[in-house]
Amino acid sequence: MVESQLVSRGIKDEKVLEAFRKVPRHEFVPENMRYAAYDDGALPIGSGQTISQPYMVAVMTELLKLKGGEKVLEVGTGSGYQAAILAEICRKVITIERFQALSDGAKNILDRLGYDNIEFIVSDGTEGYAEETPYDAIIVTAGCPDIPQPLADQLAEGSHLVLPVGERYLQTLTVATKEKGKLKIEKSIGCVFVPLVGKYGWPG
Repeated sequence: MVESQLVSRGIKDEKVLEAFRKVPRHEFVPENMRYAAYDDGALPIGSGQTISQPYMVAVMTELLKLKGGEKVLEVGTGSGYQAAILAEICRKVITIERFQALSDGAKNILDRLGYDNIEFIVSDGTEGYAEETPYDAIIVTAGCPDIPQPLADQLAEGSHLVLPVGERYLQTLTVATKEKGKLKIEKSIGCVFVPLVGKYGWPG
């Protein structure tokens, strides 16, 4: 998967590639879908949510420009796979999920795999998690109508916020970098994510 789906399509960050080599993706996929765990596509995980395509997880992680040792906020725990990738690189991952069942399921998997640097929160992810601010990086794994203001406020100076922004069923991967208290916006590739539901996202 790493060579054929990531390296061949331009993922170069060795920290990201090494994290993908370490994390067993099949552990985060429902048992009846494990035959497709390493395929080039998203898969359903329940509650109307998905585990993202491996390439998309890699692109978003690379866009964070992680050096190692950061404290990262993830909005949208889902299966827990993205959190595991981040935990391989970062000092601490705080991951927020609005569905209790998904959060509990991800925590069970990640605890079993030995990750001890991930904190799980069940809440409205569009409001971020102010108790641990500021964050050295923020990633949102659901489509947003715009950049949620609380996430912009909770981002550390010089750090990156990566999220899909656009319509409910079609977005553009966006990188917002905080420079002198303001966000510098750059656009990346087109994408389709489940909608980010919450106070600063889409209505439920």
